[in-house]
Amino acid sequence: MATLIRPPPINPSQSTIENVLELTQLSDIDSDLFTNTRPLWHPPGARGIYGGAVIAQCLSAAQRTVDKDFTIHSMHCYFVLAGNSEIPIIYHVERVRSGKSYATRTVQARQRGKVIFTTTLSFVRKDSGGKLKVEHAAAMPKISPPVEGDQDMEFFGGDTMSPFQSQRIEILNNDSPRPETKKTRQWIKARGTISPTGGHEAHLSALAYMSDSYFVGTIARVHKLWRYSKERKRSIDEDVLKKLLAMDDDALKRVNFLDDDDVKTLKRIRNGEDMDEVVSTEDDKPEIGMMVSLDHTIYFHNPREFRADEWMFTEMETPWAGDGRGLVFQKIFTRDGKLIATCVQEGLVRLKQPSESKL
Repeated sequence: MATLIRPPPINPSQSTIENVLELTQLSDIDSDLFTNTRPLWHPPGARGIYGGAVIAQCLSAAQRTVDKDFTIHSMHCYFVLAGNSEIPIIYHVERVRSGKSYATRTVQARQRGKVIFTTTLSFVRKDSGGKLKVEHAAAMPKISPPVEGDQDMEFFGGDTMSPFQSQRIEILNNDSPRPETKKTRQWIKARGTISPTGGHEAHLSALAYMSDSYFVGTIARVHKLWRYSKERKRSIDEDVLKKLLAMDDDALKRVNFLDDDDVKTLKRIRNGEDMDEVVSTEDDKPEIGMMVSLDHTIYFHNPREFRADEWMFTEMETPWAGDGRGLVFQKIFTRDGKLIATCVQEGLVRLKQPSESKL
């Protein structure tokens, strides 16, 4: 059973991402208890549900326990256990402190009594900084704008489209031998239009959801590692492969789940080379054995000055990887260059060892 209570019909007045992230308050038990209204997505090949959904629903739950003039400015999260998409999640909000300028909440996400995710969130009262302020912000790099009307191929499960769109941009310094100098970049936005009734809270939750998209995966991309087993590469869905092979080079570069090496492989297949032969020539490339998020932090800089259903630019870089872990930084800007969030994630990144490949 994926939800505790039977889901209501999809609300057509809300965007897809609002419906995906909808919460049910368990008021008869405790006003600070919530559960997912709809089933949560388990990405193909992942150990559990998409982490961005739990991040976003924890934020949504906490936002419902603070006054309207308080806005999230930071949340610090830890992934404890892989979430099971077949079991409802119970979100318990603890009201740690409610001060004049700041409020603190913790949220635990539980399944079958076990904590799978925990976060501490801090909210600040609107305009509490005074008239005189210390201000500066990183500038957005000059980049090509998103392609309007372009259809991506990011699927949410089966034939259902993801609640957000993304268009990847070429990796900066991709030919450098130093992974720490590379930057992965993309445009993202929620599909459709987020409803006025959702308020700024809906846009913040949507941003939190999208912030986990290919975050720790940055490490695999800058090291040019296989993120999936070679068996899975060979068994790619034929219909998806046909669509990919029919795309031109520019369209392929914008497909969310492809990296630059994937594009090169598809070009070789399109030029007449056999897929198995193409993959077998790269069998000596290191392969990810396990890659999961350990923690996730978001700092919201201008939390009421953006729309998550308009294009936002993200830039990710990884300053360090070692001892089976890696660290990634992410900046998120509005289309006109306003810095709206900075995110940090550490993940477990283990390569498949030679002995494992023989099993």
